[in-house]
Amino acid sequence: MRTIKQSGEHELEVKKSRFLCALARVTNEDEAREFIQRRRRLHHDARHHCSAFVLGDNGEIQKSSDDGEPAGTAGIPMLEVLRRNEVTNVVTVVTRYFGGVLLGAGGLVRAYSGAVSAALEHVGLVERRPVRTVMTTVDYLLAGRLDNELRSAGYQVTDTEYAESVRFHVAVPDQEVAAFETWLAETTGGVAEVELGGLGHAEVEV
Repeated sequence: MRTIKQSGEHELEVKKSRFLCALARVTNEDEAREFIQRRRRLHHDARHHCSAFVLGDNGEIQKSSDDGEPAGTAGIPMLEVLRRNEVTNVVTVVTRYFGGVLLGAGGLVRAYSGAVSAALEHVGLVERRPVRTVMTTVDYLLAGRLDNELRSAGYQVTDTEYAESVRFHVAVPDQEVAAFETWLAETTGGVAEVELGGLGHAEVEV
């Protein structure tokens, strides 16, 4: 599942019209609509506030609005950019300050979709992947070497507990847990104990 790395905004100018695109992460329709209203209030003197959002783990909820622009020239092209980038749980609002030059239907489509594309590039995208927390416990003699080996192999150590022995919490992609257990056994000569923890998500830049 992909989404935006962070909320943000980006501005595009086309023939003296300003297209200010704002993006935000949301989890439901109420949050999306609240964000759209917030942008309306913030730029209350603008002519149009066109919007689109995609929600759900599989992007099953998709809505858009032309907000007074000719039908099909704003909301749908904006939604298409979100779909093409395969992002979900995202809302985008493009606020247009009219510059006095008519753009025509094709020009509007290019401007609104271009504003969203540029904004997505500006804020960046991440992929949410399922990861399992795997705990492993070793004695102090082995801990330093194992810490180095874990990091060298690219595994993410999320926590380290020091008690009678040292306990590492490692975030491992869910489908790679078996391979990690094999790697750990080989690296420690079979002395590291493994305990499987909960399933969560990690965000990886794309």
